[in-house]
Parts: sequence; C-alpha cells; structure tokens
Amino acid sequence: METKRELIPPVILLLLLQSFLHTTAASGIAVYWGQNGNEGTLAQTCATGRFSYVNIAFLNKFGGGQTPELNLAGHCNPSTNSCRVVSDGIRACQSRGIKVMLSIGGGIGNYSLSSTQDARDFSLYLWHNFLGGGGGSAARPLGDAVLDGIDFDIELGSPLYYDDLVKFLKRFSRRGRKVYVTGAPQCPFPDRLLGAALNTSLFDYVWVQFYNNPPCQYTSGNTVNLKNSWLRWTSSVKAGKIFLGLPAAPQAAGSGFIPADVLTAEILPVIRKSRKYGGVMLWSKYWDDRSGYSTSIVKSV
Repeated sequence: METKRELIPPVILLLLLQSFLHTTAASGIAVYWGQNGNEGTLAQTCATGRFSYVNIAFLNKFGGGQTPELNLAGHCNPSTNSCRVVSDGIRACQSRGIKVMLSIGGGIGNYSLSSTQDARDFSLYLWHNFLGGGGGSAARPLGDAVLDGIDFDIELGSPLYYDDLVKFLKRFSRRGRKVYVTGAPQCPFPDRLLGAALNTSLFDYVWVQFYNNPPCQYTSGNTVNLKNSWLRWTSSVKAGKIFLGLPAAPQAAGSGFIPADVLTAEILPVIRKSRKYGGVMLWSKYWDDRSGYSTSIVKSV
C-alpha cells in the first residue's frame, strides 16, 4: 500500500529558505581607499575582485558652521573640482555589486557636531552632495555618481550628536535606494566616540578596529583578548553585520597586525561562527598593495 506523502506548507518552505539565505549570506572584505595616491584608482581597486565594500576616505572637516572639506591625499584636489572624476570609479565598483561609502572623520582633521540642528544640516549636505539628492549638481565634490552610504570613522573631538546624524541619514532611505550607514569604532567597548550612535541600532555594517588598542587586539601568540572582545561586540551591538578590522601590513598601524596564516587558521574559524559575522575590514588599499594581505585571506573570509 502506497503511503501518502505530506507536503510541506508554503509558509514553512519560505521560512526554511530565509534561514538558508541567512546562514549562507556571503561575507567579504571591506577596504579604505583614498589616503595615498600610489594605491591605484577606485576602479582598479574594485576590479581586483577581492573587495565587497570600499570606504572613500575622508571627509575630514565638518560641523560647527565650517564648510565641509574632502581630503583624498594624492588622488585629486577637491578645491579644483578634480575629484569629480571619481564618479567613474564609483559607478564601476557599483556595477560589480560593490557598495561604496564616503567615510567621514579620520585620524587627522577638524570635525565635530555642535547641536541636533548641526547634525541635521550636515545630513542634508551629505544627501545633496554625495547621496541621492541633487544628482548632477555642479557642487558635488565626487561628481554625479550616487554613493551607497556614509561611513563613520570618528576618532577625534566630541561624541555628541552623531546618533542624531545617523537617524537623519537613515530617513533618506527610499524604496529601491537604501542609504547605508557603517562605522569603524575602536575595539575597547563601548567606543568612546561612537557608542551613542551605535546604540541607535541603525548601523548596517560595523568594522571594529582591532588594532592600536593592545587590551583587545592580537599580540604575538595571544588570540584570547581579541576573541573575547569580538564576543563582546557581537553580543552587545545591534547592527546588520560586524567585521574584524585589521591593518593590511605591519606598517599600517602601530600595533595589532595579524599574520595571514594566524588569521586564517586560528581566528577566522572561531569568529565566523557568529551570526553577526560579516567579514574583514582592512586599512588600507595602499598597504594591502604592499603586502598582498587580502590575496592571502580572501578565500578564508
């Protein structure tokens, strides 16, 4: 006698599919580009096929009534509008499915927000000059390409009002055009400057800097502090995905460099188990060119 096979209800199939897609979502490498004219163009960076996210660094002057200023080191000069050619690179990256963000802040600059209104005004500036507002405007420093979002690499000044800025930026998201918000806090938890902003739970990607911070980074032969810090971040911060931020070469940071073989054998197999794991962030494209670090780790990320 033939037994009757029960069909799985469509709603259960959908839930199983969503679970499968979640667990198999691709992780990738994020990289900072823009602070050394000898690191190749943005288009060349994305053409390597090794990066899923690129942060253009940096917009390092803003807030408090200042006219915002972009600094892309030896790549171009915003004051002569020569950075508008970067639009071609942005589009080339996006055509490959790579998300491109503008990184605000950095380790050198003059920036802070003085009030909620200041945060609102700056969000409007970013929207009209780099994101989806005012496409084609002659004032857009990087030309008419529309960036995917804004990265917060806040390393100086006050922690105030960045939570407001995140909220204002997220309100610009539209159907079919999401505004991504990403951040690069230091690994001591909570981050002194981005802690309040991260508490908004609105960040899509958080690439934590596990370098230049001895208490929570790798030191020769010791992966425990880093793993403990990673657990703290992934269990405490509500964000889409969390990345392990690393220097791409020993010279790229004061401390915290992890040899590629140690990363792939001892660290990635542990942190990849986290549902929040998104991949690895590298500082920077220039140093990665010198070391070949991303090439050594990309298959393990």
